[in-house]
Amino acid sequence: MIRKIAVNLCRAVLGATLVFSGLVKAVDPLGTQYKIRDYLTAIGLPKTGDWLTLGASVGLSALEFCLGVFLLLAIRRRQASRAALGLMLVMTVISVWLVIANPVQDCGCFGDAVRLTNGQTLGKNIVLTVCAAVLARWPLLMTRFIGPKWQWIVTHAALIGIIGFSLWCLYDLPVADFRPYSKGTDLRKALRDDAEIEKYLDFSIEDMRSGRDLTDSILAVRGAVLLLVAPQLERASDENFGEIDRLHEWASDEDVPMYCLTASGDKAIRRWIDLTGAEYPFCRTDETTLRTVIRSNPGLLLLQDGVITGKWSHHRLPAPETLENQIKQHNKLKK
Repeated sequence: MIRKIAVNLCRAVLGATLVFSGLVKAVDPLGTQYKIRDYLTAIGLPKTGDWLTLGASVGLSALEFCLGVFLLLAIRRRQASRAALGLMLVMTVISVWLVIANPVQDCGCFGDAVRLTNGQTLGKNIVLTVCAAVLARWPLLMTRFIGPKWQWIVTHAALIGIIGFSLWCLYDLPVADFRPYSKGTDLRKALRDDAEIEKYLDFSIEDMRSGRDLTDSILAVRGAVLLLVAPQLERASDENFGEIDRLHEWASDEDVPMYCLTASGDKAIRRWIDLTGAEYPFCRTDETTLRTVIRSNPGLLLLQDGVITGKWSHHRLPAPETLENQIKQHNKLKK
């Protein structure tokens, strides 16, 4: 009886952790991709294609989520428990390396939702590995919650659901934003009071022509500002540049300043202007910061009185009417 209680307690702890870990990775596949690149760079492997690292990101989130669901519902108990033990052994070895070599400051286990030090990551993985070992030793003591004929349905629903969720968050934007530039963030206050917090340290907007720092003047604008964010213009999607140009025309008519923030150089900017006919000014901002601000290349931000009130992927750019309504709503709340 005591053994069965211990097994099912380990099942609950490990299963819930894997479901949560898989979900927060699926919410932000690009963030997980960036972390995978950091690991590959740290071990000295040559730079791989974006599709490979992105596929690894989606695959890892799907693996963790599905294993967690299988453990919680006791689906394929033997195979799931062995797979979980293998996964946790690999993760524990990696976390030992992180503690010894310290190549990456944050493991990325839970994306941006929960940040752990390398030491905390090792402790967590040791506990979870013990739980996985208990389950692998006595898998049949896990209590089943669904019958065998439902297991096939749940297995495929979990796999299709988590991959579909990842792809949607790639197409649009993460449905939950745990980063320091989420909607509702007051950048004026953040840069004043939280300037020493990592990720706010490198936030600056520099005029590409004059080299003048425009950060304070842009954030000090009373009213709306549109920021087109493109970490790398040479890799930015230009399929919706017509909509971007229409937004710029609307912004010009409404006296709403619009800037493009990028980390690219003059050559990439000139190519972008040739391709799209862009007439908005370009400003330089740190690439990592821009990737943190929005998971889209390009993406659009609406600032109002220094507050981020809107974020859009280039796949789902807003109509001018949407911006007008959002600006009016913000102005009403100010009164």
